[in-house]
Amino acid sequence: MKLFIVLAAVACYICIAVGCNPSSLKSGAGALAAFDGRVPKDDYVLSADAKKPADAPPVPFSHKNHSEKNYSIDGTKVIGCVECHHTDQPAAEAAKKPPLKTGWPADRTTTLTTDLLAKDAKAPDVISCRSCHAQEGAKPKVASAGPDIPKVTYEGDTDATELDNEEAYHRNCNTCHDLAVEARKQLKIPTSQECAKCHSGKK
Repeated sequence: MKLFIVLAAVACYICIAVGCNPSSLKSGAGALAAFDGRVPKDDYVLSADAKKPADAPPVPFSHKNHSEKNYSIDGTKVIGCVECHHTDQPAAEAAKKPPLKTGWPADRTTTLTTDLLAKDAKAPDVISCRSCHAQEGAKPKVASAGPDIPKVTYEGDTDATELDNEEAYHRNCNTCHDLAVEARKQLKIPTSQECAKCHSGKK
């Protein structure tokens, strides 16, 4: 019984010190810790510590809405976890959607779903976007394909694009929003031409 009480106290301390600490959401290692894990928060603030542009307010992001409502491009289903968390599947599955190449960890055999995290204690934790797509000038925390920020040469381009944190977010979010508006003209979501609607600094 004493062991149980000690373990419960330690778990509570960790939750209070890390999970409920607003300062853990600031830049650096704290930001990575706040995003990594098995239970997502309902809401995040993206680009709160972005290096450029300095005048762009942060982007409020509802993980709850994007993962529980019918936010697919055609509006008929929930977005699959690996649409954003693309390394959280076997590399062979990721490679079916070029330019994706890698899974994390490299020997991964499962695909991320909410059921997987709830039922399989051995399933890998979800890592943050910045774990691979670090900010410009930084090194990735997790280097699935090497020690540097991922690069890709898109069709029609001759030079490789470095997919740092800013580039990865903009390509992923903007592409999905633009395709959704193209498929459903009545949608009132921001497109890639309406930066201020995402960079609002407000929920």
